[in-house]
Amino acid sequence: MTSFAIVGHTARTDGAFSLNDLPSGGGRMDVLCRCVNASLFLSHTLRRDVECAIVLLGPPVPPRTVQFSGQKVRSLNPDERSPAALIKKALLLPCGSEFRESSEGVSVRKGGVERLVREHRFGVLDERGTDIRTADVVPDAFLLSDHLNFSADEETLLSACPKFSVGPAVLHADSAITVLLNELDRRGAGWK
Repeated sequence: MTSFAIVGHTARTDGAFSLNDLPSGGGRMDVLCRCVNASLFLSHTLRRDVECAIVLLGPPVPPRTVQFSGQKVRSLNPDERSPAALIKKALLLPCGSEFRESSEGVSVRKGGVERLVREHRFGVLDERGTDIRTADVVPDAFLLSDHLNFSADEETLLSACPKFSVGPAVLHADSAITVLLNELDRRGAGWK
C-alpha cells in the first residue's frame, strides 16, 4: 500500500465552500483535489493499492484529515468537482479523533500532520532531497505541501523524515505525485 498525505494550509475545514469556487472560497481546495486524482487515477481504473489523505488547516475548525481509499472509493471521477463534492460531504459529517466514513472509501477525522507522522514513516517530497531515481530505498508513504511551503513548525516536525526530490524542476504537488508514482511503477515492474 502506498500512502500520500498533502497538507492544505488554507483549505476550508467546514464544507462551507462552493464547488464552483474551489480556489478562492475553498482555500485552494482545487490543488488538493488534483492531488487526490493524481494519487488514485490510472487510465480507465483506479489505483486500488493507494491511499490519499488531505490535511486541511484552513478556517474555521482546523485541523481535519480526509482520507480516500483507492481500494474502497466509489463515485469518484477524474475532475476537480468530484473529489471536492466527496470532501465537502465528509466535512459536513460530525467527526472525532477516529476516522468516520462519510461515503464509500472516504473518511474524516479531527487531527493533522502531527498524528499522521506518528502513524506513518513518511518520505517528504522536497526539491532539495535525494533524487527518487537514485534512491536505494523508497518509503511507502509520502508527505507533500500544497501551493505553500511547509511552515517552520511543520519543518521541525518533519526534520527526521527522509527527503526526496522528483527532479531538477519544482513541480506542482499533483505533478510530483504523478512522477513519483511513475517511478514506483517502474521499480515494481523491474525497470531501473
